[in-house]
Amino acid sequence: MLEKLEAIYNKWREIQMQLNDPAVMGDMKRYVKLNRDYKELQAIVDAYLRYKKITEDMESAKSVLYTEKDEDFRSMAKEEMNQLTAEKENLEEEIHILLLPSDPQDDKNAILEIRAGTGGDEASIFAGDLFRMYSKFCERQNWKMELVDSTEGTVGGYKEIILNVTGENVYGQLKYESGVHRVQRVPVTETQGRVHTSAATVAVLPEADEFDVELKSEDIRKDTFCSSGPGGQSVNTTYSAIRLTHVPTGIVVQCQDQKSQIKNLEKAMGVLRTRIYELEYQKYLDEISSKRRTMVSTGDRSAKIRTYNYPQGRVTDHRINVSVYNLPVFMDGDISDMIEALQLAENAERLKETVA
Repeated sequence: MLEKLEAIYNKWREIQMQLNDPAVMGDMKRYVKLNRDYKELQAIVDAYLRYKKITEDMESAKSVLYTEKDEDFRSMAKEEMNQLTAEKENLEEEIHILLLPSDPQDDKNAILEIRAGTGGDEASIFAGDLFRMYSKFCERQNWKMELVDSTEGTVGGYKEIILNVTGENVYGQLKYESGVHRVQRVPVTETQGRVHTSAATVAVLPEADEFDVELKSEDIRKDTFCSSGPGGQSVNTTYSAIRLTHVPTGIVVQCQDQKSQIKNLEKAMGVLRTRIYELEYQKYLDEISSKRRTMVSTGDRSAKIRTYNYPQGRVTDHRINVSVYNLPVFMDGDISDMIEALQLAENAERLKETVA
C-alpha cells in the first residue's frame, strides 16, 4: 500500500509542477484535465502525509519505550502509542476507500430531470414536491440551480422539469437520486380520503463541458419558437425559445426559460452536449456490471428505488433497506444522511470486490 501511495504522491507533485508550466497553461484543454486530476488526488495525498506523520510519531514513541528508564515518560509513551495505533488503523481504512477507483464523473456538475410517472395529476404534484426537496438540498450544499425547461401540471407541480445544478461534487452526490420515487398518500384531488400510490422519475446526468464533447454546427438543426408560460410581455411575442436537434443521434432538447434567445441557446447547447455525452457514459456504466445501475428509463412503479409514505411519516430506500421516520424534514431537503448511507453501502460492496 505504501508503494502505491508514494507513487500517487509523486504523480501529484508532477502534476503540480506541470500546472505551473506556461506551456501547459496555454493549452486550456490539457490544463483543465490536469487540474481535475490534481484535485482528485488531493484527498489521497493528504491522507498519505497524515499516515507518514503517524508512523514517524510511532517510531519516536517506540524509541522512548526502549530507551527511557523513567516510568512517567514510559507511561506517556505507551498512552501515545495506543492513541497513534488507533489513529493508524482508522486512517488505513479511510485510505483503502480512497484508493478505490472513483467514478471520473463525480466532480462534475449535473443535469437534473424530474418527470411525473404513473398517477396522473397527483404524480405531477409529487414531481413538484421532489423539485422543492432538491431545491432545498442544493441551498444547504451552496449549489446553484438553474431552470432549463419545464411543463407545469394541470393542477400544480410539474409534468416535467429540467434543471442545471452547479457546485462542488454535484454529480457524485445527486447520482444516487436517479430512479423511480414512489409516493403513498391521500391526494388533494381525492374526495373519499383514500391513500393512492403515484410515482415520479428522477434522472441525474453528469454535465458535459466543451472539452468532453465536440459539437459540429452542421450536425445541429436549430428551431426557434415563442415561449409559453410566465415571462411578461415577451411571451408569445418573440421567438426566444430554442429547440435543437442533433441529426446524427436524433436527440432533441429545448429551452425557453430566458427571454434572451442567446441565453436559451447557451443552455440548450449545454443540455445537448450532456445528452450526447451520456450515451458514452452509459457504456462505461454498463461495463461495470457490479455497479448499481443509476439511470432509469420508465415511470413504472415496479422500478422504484424509494417510497415516501405520508400516513406513516416514513421514507424507505429499497436499495439499502433503510427507513427514516422524519418525512417532513426529509422533504425539506435534509437528505444528506440517506445519500451518505448509499455511498457507504456502495463503498462496502466495492471493498468486498477488491478483497475477492
